[in-house]
Amino acid sequence: MQKDIYDKIISFLLGASWAIVIFGALVIFKIFIVFGLSIALFSTLFFIIISLFLILMLDAFEVNKQRLEESKKQTALLEKIYSKHTK
Repeated sequence: MQKDIYDKIISFLLGASWAIVIFGALVIFKIFIVFGLSIALFSTLFFIIISLFLILMLDAFEVNKQRLEESKKQTALLEKIYSKHTK
């Protein structure tokens, strides 16, 4: 199945987002560890939650694109059936 440019961009952004979550969490933890373990864990957890929310948004874009494509296919099929029965 051929992917269009939109699908390729979304796939790339999803992969890059997961990499940013992993490395970003490590960097955030290392930056905030000088303020104490509890603050470092809280800030890292906050970063991860925000990042996962953004990943969910990207995934929602992909799901909505697939839903639109399926709706277009169903509409075309229904129009074909309607045209056969109205003649």
